[in-house]
Amino acid sequence: MKFAVVARLFLMLPWLLVILVVVDIEPGRLSARSPIPPDQLSRTLKPDPLSNQSIPTIYAITPTYSRPVQKAELTRLANTFRQLPRFHWVLVEDSAFRSRLVTELLAHSGVLSYTQLHVPTPRRYKRPGLPRATEQRNEGLRWVRRNRSLRNSGVVYFADDDNTYSLELFQEMRLTHKVSVWPVGLVGGRRYERPIVKEGHVVGWYTGWRPDRPFAIDMAGFAVNLKVILSHPEAVFKRGGSQPGMQESDFLKQITTVQELEPKAANCTKINNILPITGQLELEILFEKRPHQHPVQSQHDFPTPILKGPSNEGACLAHADREGKPCI
Repeated sequence: MKFAVVARLFLMLPWLLVILVVVDIEPGRLSARSPIPPDQLSRTLKPDPLSNQSIPTIYAITPTYSRPVQKAELTRLANTFRQLPRFHWVLVEDSAFRSRLVTELLAHSGVLSYTQLHVPTPRRYKRPGLPRATEQRNEGLRWVRRNRSLRNSGVVYFADDDNTYSLELFQEMRLTHKVSVWPVGLVGGRRYERPIVKEGHVVGWYTGWRPDRPFAIDMAGFAVNLKVILSHPEAVFKRGGSQPGMQESDFLKQITTVQELEPKAANCTKINNILPITGQLELEILFEKRPHQHPVQSQHDFPTPILKGPSNEGACLAHADREGKPCI
């Protein structure tokens, strides 16, 4: 009899263990995309004790949305931003809630100062052909205006999450007095787009799409002084009447003129930021798949960009001066 009881206990033991494990795990189990519980919704802001208090703070507003490569692209950005002193990352999710994925990524990113926001894009604006990330950029601007004053010094930059940036870009943009501009690589079906500069002033645009735009520039190609943002509270990215590719012009028209733009990156001859690698696919289509429209007769028609770095910066500048084209 005793043996039978013991045998039954041994048979029931594995099932009891399974039940205990399930009960222990299930209540706290959340996916990476789950909403954060209310007690974890507060903004995290860590002080940066080693930062140089004399330099302006960069406020990078980054719209982001859920997709398979979101974590990879935000990690790439974080690995750049964590190296910058006096830097505040305003990350705005296209969502009705803060996701666990983004919250945990920020907490372990190494970026010392950040704010996590969220605002969903209305469904009617998610159709193809309409501007993207409008609500998220405006939410970032709203946070800046509510939490900073004219006593603060800084620069606002719209850093999309799928771009690549060099550290030198951020060093230069800190010196922005009003609105500064520079070239951007792999954009508009070209190797680069840039402001055309003569005698230190922007006089036109080298671009692959609608050079007649008031500001024919990409979102990654300009930064705005914090005081300008605060002094123009009505300046936002518009939905009504705005078209894809025109949001930059619609925004900049509210705060500056072309004559007031400040060329950076050696009079716009260096490329310190590059748009997504999909831009390379566009180049292959334009320059290889359709040779009758863009014939390449020799390597001199589209010279290979010289990679800029400490060892060849002189060669980069020499190439830019000789060819009249930026180097990457």
